[in-house]
Amino acid sequence: MSQPVQPPNQPQQPYGQPVDGNPYAGGPGQGAPAAPTGNPYGKQPPAPTGNPFAGQQPGQGAPFGGGAPFTPAPPARNNVLLGVAVALGAAIVAGILYGVIAGSIEREVGYAAVGVGFLVGFAASKVGGSNPAVIAASAVFSIGAVYVGQLIGISMILADLAQIPFSEVVGDHFDTVTKAWSEEADFMTYLFLGLGAVAAVGGAKKAG
Repeated sequence: MSQPVQPPNQPQQPYGQPVDGNPYAGGPGQGAPAAPTGNPYGKQPPAPTGNPFAGQQPGQGAPFGGGAPFTPAPPARNNVLLGVAVALGAAIVAGILYGVIAGSIEREVGYAAVGVGFLVGFAASKVGGSNPAVIAASAVFSIGAVYVGQLIGISMILADLAQIPFSEVVGDHFDTVTKAWSEEADFMTYLFLGLGAVAAVGGAKKAG
């Protein structure tokens, strides 16, 4: 027994109508809308990071039309001229202190000469860096500081012996002071000069 023949071009279900209970099927000629993801925060903007400049692109200026943000200047490190100037100033101060100590106790102290050189080298290298020119200047100025300190000490001793003001000895009899230094100079005198230079190099390396 033959089966009945289906008529051709049987009408199909219209596109976009609910299919099998699907409420998201689109209307005719339209795609189905996207189903919700279940994340109610999916389309919210990202939370602020706490940095008000985070959203700026490279090259953008700072807010309020002020141009690029201010960049602090680098420290004055490795400045040879400034380091030499600091070495000279420290040598003058340290030399005077050394002379006052030597004149007060009427003798030279090796530790004081070492302290003079270390102070000069450390201060100069702290500002000017470990440049060889700064270290060399510190050594030379330290020798001069110890020498000036020795002259100040002799001047204080002569002023006390002659019962005259210290300023008069330095101002009117400075040749006598230098002559007395030459006559009294011995191995220890030159050793203290050398200790000042060595200590200056050590102080510069310590600071660098």
